[in-house]
Amino acid sequence: MKTKNVLKSLVLFLFCIARANAQEVLSLEDAIKIALENNFEIKISKNNLKISETNATIGNAGMLPSATASVTDANSIMNSSQTRQDGTTTSLDNAKNNSLNYGVNLNWTIFDGMKMFAKYDQLKEFQNMSDAQMKLTIINKVSSVNSVYFDLIQEQQKLSDLDSTIVISQKRLEFIKNRYTIGKNSKLDVLNAQVDLNTDLGNLVKEKQAYANAKTLLNQILARDLKTDFKVTNGIHVDRKLQLDELMTLAEKQNPELVMQIINNKIAELDLKQIKGERYPTVALNTGYNFSDSKSSLGFTSKSSSHGLNYGFSASLNLFDGNAQNRNEKIAKMQIDNSKLAIDQQLIQLRSNLTVAFQVYLTNLDLIDLEENNTAIAKQNIEITAEKFKIGTITSVEFRAAQLNFINSKIRLTSAQFQAKLSEITLRELAGNLNF
Repeated sequence: MKTKNVLKSLVLFLFCIARANAQEVLSLEDAIKIALENNFEIKISKNNLKISETNATIGNAGMLPSATASVTDANSIMNSSQTRQDGTTTSLDNAKNNSLNYGVNLNWTIFDGMKMFAKYDQLKEFQNMSDAQMKLTIINKVSSVNSVYFDLIQEQQKLSDLDSTIVISQKRLEFIKNRYTIGKNSKLDVLNAQVDLNTDLGNLVKEKQAYANAKTLLNQILARDLKTDFKVTNGIHVDRKLQLDELMTLAEKQNPELVMQIINNKIAELDLKQIKGERYPTVALNTGYNFSDSKSSLGFTSKSSSHGLNYGFSASLNLFDGNAQNRNEKIAKMQIDNSKLAIDQQLIQLRSNLTVAFQVYLTNLDLIDLEENNTAIAKQNIEITAEKFKIGTITSVEFRAAQLNFINSKIRLTSAQFQAKLSEITLRELAGNLNF
């Protein structure tokens, strides 16, 4: 019998350990790390950056020579007939002919109106664009992780608050039942207390569902098994030291969307340089070493071969193209103007978004202070009400009102902290300095 009890205790102990391990505490830092490693959008952005890095070479810009090796082997079997000037005729059936040519050739454009240099600079700007796009993707994803993570903290705190109010409701029901048995409360008081307890239990069930949905959403963002169970840390700390001027300065330097518009302007300017390069001649050098070998069954020469070096240069200049050059330059200049307008538009939008978000941030900080004061008052109120309820100087309805005021004030405080944290995340996201 003792052995069985020991075994049961051991199994229960192991079960508790397994349950504790399943409920791992996931820190915000770990969540961000997992998202950066697993998220599909970030992986795609990283691959796009690698593609841009691979393309940004002098060879892809046309600065390096091209070398080709070629071989041609032509054979034929013909029924041939030849008549010479002196009238004699020679004919041969199934005459075999063979021609073999092979060699190596090199071509190198040494001047193209500086287009190749503008092209190389443009390829590097495309690389910078991919880098900015990857940073934007990462910041957006880290922002999503932060938002959902702190929402989980909020939901977790709500669960704790609802657990507390259920305990209060249970004690209230127990107290009223005891008073009912001695005739100091009516059956109606008992029923009202039971209804209130059931209402609190229903709210707890709904909150558990909201909490489970938020956990599933975070697992989705982290690109891992949606059924992975975990807990988050407690408490929401809001940075109260953010300054609008500092955020504005950071945003104008490193906001990814603004950086992308600036890069678009550089790309447009380099497009114009390449188009203007069409006004200049293109000069290329060429050289090669080739072998030739031919055989013929009929004719004056039955076999010939040659090999040697060839070299030279070529130059071309566009003299007239139906005014396409002027038209292309005008379009390129208008595209540069559009890119500059896009920068100004993005900058105004960024400043506006920061100003609005900062005002929301300040309002939410004030709401935190207000709700902290309300929660302190509601706590004192329910403590006094509970004592009066025990001695029967107030009704059950009045006690319930104090209870609801207390729980609602705690929920509003948590909500205010969450909203303030979202404001902080938004400001850091706009400024481009969201930690990751």
